[in-house]
Amino acid sequence: MLGTVVNSIAIIVGGILGVLFKNFIPVKYADSINKASGLAIIAIGIQLMLKGSNMTLMIISVILGTFIGEVIKIETKLNNAGDHLQKRFVKSENNLSAGFVTCTLIFCVGSMAIVGSIQSGLTYNHEILFAKSILDGILSMTMAVTLGVGVCLSALSVFLYQGTITLLAQSLQSILNDVVIAEMTAVGGILIMAIGLNFLDIKRIKVGNMIPAVFIPIIYFTIANLF
Repeated sequence: MLGTVVNSIAIIVGGILGVLFKNFIPVKYADSINKASGLAIIAIGIQLMLKGSNMTLMIISVILGTFIGEVIKIETKLNNAGDHLQKRFVKSENNLSAGFVTCTLIFCVGSMAIVGSIQSGLTYNHEILFAKSILDGILSMTMAVTLGVGVCLSALSVFLYQGTITLLAQSLQSILNDVVIAEMTAVGGILIMAIGLNFLDIKRIKVGNMIPAVFIPIIYFTIANLF
């Protein structure tokens, strides 16, 4: 849960700073900050990818998992859920509710929250969520300039959402060995690299559709152990 706790605190701190110093924060720098963050995320993805030793399994997992995600249309469903909640709850001019709901969607409806929480629960490696904490902290600071203190309240949503995923992943940790976890980590690294590329606006990748890839190594080793 450490990664989720840090993420939640980063959002609160960023939101408070945004409210306190809203007249001094140049929003025009946000794009450059996002690009720099994207490069850092790619570096983290590469580091995680190198933890695996079965390159063939990693390639198959990414391709097969992405195919499954495309068929299920995970990213589309995540986006539709976000749009639905946005239309339903952000109707008034109340900045408190608008800040809470808007930032909840931004911080929770995304593949980095899911992959990072799974990684945190399975391996107790919080690097992805720590990187997300930096990004969310910066974003909450810039969002609080216009949406106010309601941005800080979204930290509660992040804590409950990511915390639940982390605890569910921890329940699987006891039945997985180090080899399976290492290969899942490597596949997760590929997804993190894709997220970094999205920050650079090079080519939009539907990372949400790639999420099933993380679980392909479990299926592979389960079947392999039967024979």
